[in-house]
Amino acid sequence: MGICGWIAGFGWGAFMAAVAAYCFYRSMTAFVLFLVPACGYMWIYEKAWRRRQLFCLERQFKEAIRILAGFLSAGYSVENAVGLGCRELEQLYGPNEMIVREFAGMREQMKMNRSVEEVIRDFAERSGLEEAQRFSQIFQISKRSGGQLVPVICHTVSIMEDRSQVKEEIRTMTASVRFEQKVMSAIPFLMIIYIDWTSPGFFGVMYETILGRLIMSGCLAVYLLSCYLSGKILDIHVG
Repeated sequence: MGICGWIAGFGWGAFMAAVAAYCFYRSMTAFVLFLVPACGYMWIYEKAWRRRQLFCLERQFKEAIRILAGFLSAGYSVENAVGLGCRELEQLYGPNEMIVREFAGMREQMKMNRSVEEVIRDFAERSGLEEAQRFSQIFQISKRSGGQLVPVICHTVSIMEDRSQVKEEIRTMTASVRFEQKVMSAIPFLMIIYIDWTSPGFFGVMYETILGRLIMSGCLAVYLLSCYLSGKILDIHVG
């Protein structure tokens, strides 16, 4: 992700800590205390960034396997197909994309007498891509058993396309719900800020008494729990 990503993650965490401290406690001490868990938002930010990268790599890998199957159908060996596929991917995506760098690395490793099974397995383990791991397993079994690689790879590509289509449909169906969830997450803060600005002192008792602080702490706990549950509900995994 890089240092800029970590800074952006901490910046968002600090901003949310400041908003929570202002709306629920109106205290600088609370803001300082909230900065500690806010540092954990860098991990959440990185996780979201990796998820986007993985989604992009998944699409690119599907196209790479389709290109690989085309060269194999034309009679090229697997080693030559990987090298030619790297050129095709570079023309398609540019030299700096993830899948191009990965295939270029695979090509260089095969020049050092590493087997194609090993380099594909290394890519699958390093990327963490579920489709790549399944393809690696199928490829190794088919290569060792002497099976026909082209039909196996074409069948694998067909399965990957079906899975991708299901994922796209789920993302499309839940896009509006995700947006609504983000809006609903911001509404409590906007309501508190609006009432506080239009009616100064309206929430004063909630910040000046022990009972008021306990109530606000309970509200914050309920809010965090609702955000966690809504995220879990919308996190739909296609097995």
